[in-house]
Formats: sequence, C-alpha cells, structure tokens
Amino acid sequence: MQKILVVDDDPEILEIISEVLQNAGYEIESAIDGRVAIEELENSFYDLVITDLNMPEVDGMGVLKRIITKFPDTLCILLTGYGTIKGSVEAIKMGAFDYVAKPVKSDEILMVVKKAIRYQNLERENILLKNQLRQKYRFENFVGKSPAIQKVFELIEKVADTDSTILITGASGTGKELVARAIHYNSRRRKKPMVTINCGAIPEALLESELFGHEKGAFTSAHKSRIGRFELANGGTIFLDEIGDMSPNLQVKLLRVLQEQKFERVGSAKTLYVDIRIIAATNTDLKEAIKKGAFREDLYYRLNVIPIRVPSLRQRKSDIPLFLDFFLEKFNRRKNKNITGFSPEAISTILRYDWPGNVRELENLVERLVILSSDAGIGIDDLPESIRESEEKKHTFALTIPDEGIPFSAAVDEYERQLILQALDKTNWVKKKAAEMLNINRTTLVEKIKKKNIVRASPN
Repeated sequence: MQKILVVDDDPEILEIISEVLQNAGYEIESAIDGRVAIEELENSFYDLVITDLNMPEVDGMGVLKRIITKFPDTLCILLTGYGTIKGSVEAIKMGAFDYVAKPVKSDEILMVVKKAIRYQNLERENILLKNQLRQKYRFENFVGKSPAIQKVFELIEKVADTDSTILITGASGTGKELVARAIHYNSRRRKKPMVTINCGAIPEALLESELFGHEKGAFTSAHKSRIGRFELANGGTIFLDEIGDMSPNLQVKLLRVLQEQKFERVGSAKTLYVDIRIIAATNTDLKEAIKKGAFREDLYYRLNVIPIRVPSLRQRKSDIPLFLDFFLEKFNRRKNKNITGFSPEAISTILRYDWPGNVRELENLVERLVILSSDAGIGIDDLPESIRESEEKKHTFALTIPDEGIPFSAAVDEYERQLILQALDKTNWVKKKAAEMLNINRTTLVEKIKKKNIVRASPN
C-alpha cells in the first residue's frame, strides 16, 4: 500500500483530499503546514507528497526543495490556486511530478495520484532490472579461473571506469559481448543505456540509418523521423559488434564520431552531439583487412586504444569443468530436468575436444544433452560422435600453425598441459604413476599441476 502525505493549511481541504485518497486504498497522513510536513518526512518514508503551494512559514516550494535534496525517491504533487499557476510550472521544472488546480476535484486528484504511482512503480522496476544486470555482470559472477581468462578480468577491472575506446577481439563464441557488458555495467555510465548493434547482420543501406537515424523523407521508405543508436546511447555505451564487416563509407562517418562525438541524421544538416563510450568487437584480423584495403588504418588505431583479446576455449580448458557445472545447472532449471552430472569418462573426452565453436558450442552441447539424457547422468555414449571420435585422434598431438601465427609460449604451455592431463587420465590421477609415464619427478609434476591450475573434473 502506497503511503501519501497531504499538506495544506486549510483543514477543510486537508480532510477532503485525505478522505478521497483513503477511500481509494492509500495510506494517508496529513500535515497542517510545510514545517510539520518536513518533520514527517524526516521520521517516515512517503511514496508521494501532495502539498499546497501557498502556506505560511514553509511553503510548498520549500517542501519540494527538501524532497528533491533529501528524499529523491519521493514524488511531489502541488496544489495551486488560479493566481499561482506560473509558480507551479516553475516547480515542475525543479522536479515536481505534477500540479492540481484548486478547487480540487476528486476524480482529478485521483487520476494524478494514480499516474504518479504508476510512474514511480515503473521507475523502481527499471532500477531493479538495472541492478540485476549489474549483479549479473559483476566480475565474480563470470565463469573461469584459468590464468588466460583471469588476465581478461583484471584488464576489464582496470579500464571499466575510463572512457577510453576498447576493441575486443577473439573467435566467435568466446564471449566478446559478455566482456563488453561487464565493462559497461562496472563503469560510471552503468545508469545509462548500453546499445548493441551487429554491423555484420544489417545491410549497408540500412546500417547508416540504424546508427545515425534519419529524417522523414530522407529516402523512399522513410515515412517518419527515426532516432539512431548513437542518440539512444547518449550518456552510455554503444557496442559495435563485428566492426570488421562495416563498409568503408560508414567507417569514415564512424571515425568522425570517434574524433568529434558528433554526426548528422540521414537527410538532415543539423549536427547532433553525443557523450558516449564506444566498444567495438570483431572476430576478423583487422590488420590483415587493412592490408587488403577493407578497413581504414586510422579507424583501427582510434578503436584499438585498449585492446582486449578473449581467449578461445582450447586456451582455457581448465575452465571447462566449471562451464559444465554452470550450464548443467542452468538447463536443468530451464528444462525442468534433474541430470546428476557427467561421468569421469565423458568429462575426459570433452576436455580432449578442440571446441572450434568455443563456449557457445559447449553451451549448445550441454543444452542438447540435458534434453536428450536421462536423469541418471551423462556418459561417454551420450556424447556426439564427432566429440567421441576426436579422442581417438588425440593419442598423439597434432599442432597446426594458423596463417596469422601463434604465440609460441602459449602453444608450448597448452601442449604440456595436454600431456599432463593425458597422463593423469591414463593413471586415474595417481600422480606417482603419471610422473613415471612422463619420465619426470613426482614433485615436478605436482608443481606443474599447481602452476597450470589443472584440476580433476568430477561429476556433480
């Protein structure tokens, strides 16, 4: 039940309004002047204050100022006579929700109060949703303890509250958009919108209008004016996904926005200014695209102020057991299932697979397995043939250097990790036997297991 404080120095008006609102189901308290109203506000929370504008000592404007400065979650409606309409308009500019002219009509005061409460409920719901998003994208809520992903988390934490432009790179399915959202919701811009647009999913002819908006009549199908994504993101963050697919013509216009924070809608000569942070992402090699003339070098350096490289799943395989637990719980809940977990053999096979589709491929697999498997659990026979076959090919390690090259130390580290995991799996994680199989000391093996954060996967 909403609690409302009614303030008026006329006892008769005070009684009439209080009775109307009480009969409508609201909890009502009253105050005979502004001074008493402020004391009430100090002692108890009110959803709404309805106050007369003209009162001795502390008037309605004084009550409004106190509400704005000390009680921002409380809305204020002013009661005004014919001669003080101008003052009520000024009060609305200051932050009052609305005003009602005297003599007060029951249906009118009820309509304004309902409108105020409805607005307040929407505001609170919006704040709740934003808080839930901020909680979702807190660093500790991200899955992953491997050194590779921890470096990403550390970088996000350092740069989140800056306004520097960020370029996120990595293969498809690695979670580039999650990184972008983590940056936004841990920044000072988190109360403003984060607007996302996939530059590769929209035809070039439409992308310019999507980004910058257009005026009525700008082109054949422009039947009315439209606000673009840059305007919608004003004060917040715009996330340009698959930036490598943007046409050279639009790259020039984006470069101007980055340099000057201004642009024009399609079909308009009026320049619009915005205050936004730009985060871009791509799974393509932009340096190679520059060589081919498909991407502007000056735009690349404007975007690449802070580069963040999201590792592939095969570069963070020690996180796979964590992902399996996370996705299993998620899809058990969604599909109303009770899968108990993965067998050790199934987990070992999953760990040996290369995961070209990265985290997204793993998530899709777990969803499929939850739907198709019995509650007894997921065994090696439940896995797709492509994943089971990959284990047979892993008896010896094959390493192919991609065209863009490979980080030597990371490749050696992964090769060593796979050797250790295979030895541990073959010896049922008896470290002494695994060390003998690898022809190294047991203490050396234990040190490497700790250093590489290798953990034994176990079913739930």
